[in-house]
Amino acid sequence: MLCVKSCGNSEKVQKFVLKIFAKNRKKIYNRITMAKNEKEIVKLRNLKKRFGVGDAENYALNGVDLSIKQGEFIIIMGPSGCGKTTLLNTIGLLDRATEGDYILDGRNVARMSRRKQAQIRSEKIGFIFQNFNLIPRLTVIENVALPLVYKGVGKVKRLEKASEVLRQFHLGEREFYMPWQLSGGQTQRVAIARALVNKPSIILADEPTGNLDSKSSHIIMEELAEVHKKGNTIIMVTHNPELMAYATRIITMFDGKIDTDTKKKISKTASEKSGEPNTLDKLEQVEEKIDELKEELGV
Repeated sequence: MLCVKSCGNSEKVQKFVLKIFAKNRKKIYNRITMAKNEKEIVKLRNLKKRFGVGDAENYALNGVDLSIKQGEFIIIMGPSGCGKTTLLNTIGLLDRATEGDYILDGRNVARMSRRKQAQIRSEKIGFIFQNFNLIPRLTVIENVALPLVYKGVGKVKRLEKASEVLRQFHLGEREFYMPWQLSGGQTQRVAIARALVNKPSIILADEPTGNLDSKSSHIIMEELAEVHKKGNTIIMVTHNPELMAYATRIITMFDGKIDTDTKKKISKTASEKSGEPNTLDKLEQVEEKIDELKEELGV
């Protein structure tokens, strides 16, 4: 008899805990997200990049100190030649600093071999370029699957993953198109899909809207905002001040140094402005409705 009562109480406790969790799901999710966002994923200390020698010596980066936490959306701005792209390429392990330390996920990668850097780059970093950089002779799905080739993923598996990512960007019907058959906006969305197929923690974007009209630029930035919401860290270089509304942090550079570094609250996306509930809100509403129905039925 004691066992029955005990089991009954246990079930009631479990139902009570689940109900509390369902009703506070959003708060719990936000706290977990905030905790994750406190994690420092990039740390640059006195980073320098020198070009030329003697009288022709020039520092593209001249003592950069920078800390980036997980989940930030950073926009880097500044005049041409100030070191924006060099900084982006250094963070992306496409270029090697002359001096200083680069800590990525707790590991100093500044002096690692090229081969080791390439391995880390393929696992942790995705790139979006201004000129798209799709391979003309490959189909859309083959272009998106290309990063998985370097990770040794089998052909069938990588095409499945590429197809899945393309569907997220509403490009499923264009999997077997050639790049020249796409509009500028579609081409850049394919480039974003390619950057995400490896599920990297950091997305680096170099003028991703530079070759697009205003409408296509807005669509691309909305897509990047959605990617950011999923927890990705985005570091983007741009000359367009209108895009600052999407960022959580604005960095300006001048003569190879960080001139200003400002954190800000991110603006609402079009869907949020329209009042449309996000996926988490919808899930919470469904769970609350289920609880109400269970109470009515006495389950």
